[in-house]
Amino acid sequence: MSEPIERPYILHMFTATPQMSPFDVNMAADAGYQVIVPYCGVEAGMVANLTQDAIFSRGPKGVSRTGIFIGGRDVMQAADMLDIARKAMVPPFEVSVFADPSGSYTTAAALVALVERHLGKQHGMELGGKRVLILGGTGAVGRIAAAMAASCGADVTIASHHDRARALAVAAEINQRFGIVTNGISTATPGELRGALADAEIVLATAVAGVQVISSEDLAYARRLLIAADVNAVPPEGIAGVNVMNDGKPIDGVPNAGAIGIGALAIGNVKYQVEHRLFMQMRTGGKPVYLGFPQAFDEARAVAAGLG
Repeated sequence: MSEPIERPYILHMFTATPQMSPFDVNMAADAGYQVIVPYCGVEAGMVANLTQDAIFSRGPKGVSRTGIFIGGRDVMQAADMLDIARKAMVPPFEVSVFADPSGSYTTAAALVALVERHLGKQHGMELGGKRVLILGGTGAVGRIAAAMAASCGADVTIASHHDRARALAVAAEINQRFGIVTNGISTATPGELRGALADAEIVLATAVAGVQVISSEDLAYARRLLIAADVNAVPPEGIAGVNVMNDGKPIDGVPNAGAIGIGALAIGNVKYQVEHRLFMQMRTGGKPVYLGFPQAFDEARAVAAGLG
C-alpha cells in the first residue's frame, strides 16, 4: 500500500507591479515554502477571486500548507488587498496572508523598534511625546514609520523635499486611514530643512537610496537631536556621520553630545529577522494569521528587545 503524498508548502505572491521582489521570493524559500508562484499586475479587484482559487483546491488539510503574500509598492493598496483576501476566506478553507509592500512594513517596523530600544537604553525615555521628523516621509517606508511612531504617541512631522502640499496630502491620507495625527512640511530648501532639524528630537531618514538628505553642516542645527536613523545602505550616507554599521554610536558635529546614530545595516538585520519570523508564523503557526504592519511592529519590538 503506497504512502499518502505529503502536500507541498505553496505560497501565492500577489503584486500590482510588473514583477515580484526577488528579496521576498528568497525570504519565502528560506522560510520553507517549496512552491512559490508570483502573480504580477494584480489589482485589488482581482484579489478575492485569486484567493478563493487558492483555498478551494486543496481541502481543509491542504490550506494549512498554503499561504498568500502581498507585495507591490503602494502601502495603502497592500493594506486594502490584505483586507480583501481576509474577507474572501470561507472557513474552514482559510489560509494565512502576509503583506509587506516593498519591504516597507518590516523595514519601518525595524526602524521604529530600534529607535524605541535606543531611546530607552541610552536616554531613559519613551517615544511618546517626542518630536519625530521623517525625511523622505512621503515614500512607502516613511508613511508606515509615521503611522507607527504616531501610534506610540510621538509628535510626527512628514517632510517632503518637493513641497509642503505633497507632505500635507500624505499626512492627511495616513491620518484618515489609520486614525492618527501627523503633520506635513517642506524641506526643499536648506533653510526649511535646518528649521525642521532645530526642533526635532528624532530624525528618521527614509529617502531614496544613494541620496544624502542631511549634510554635516545641516547637523549643526540639530540642537535637540537624540537619535538619527537612516535606512539608506547605498553611498553616500543619507545622514552625514551615520554609518551603515552604526547601532547607537555617537554622532560627531551635533550640538547635543548625547545624540546617537542607527545605520541601515543595523535596521536591515532586524528587518530580515522580522520578515523571516512572519513567514515562519504563516507556515508553522497551525492556524491562519493575517500579518500587516501592526504585526510586523510587534515582531520587531520582540527582536529588538532580544538584542540586549
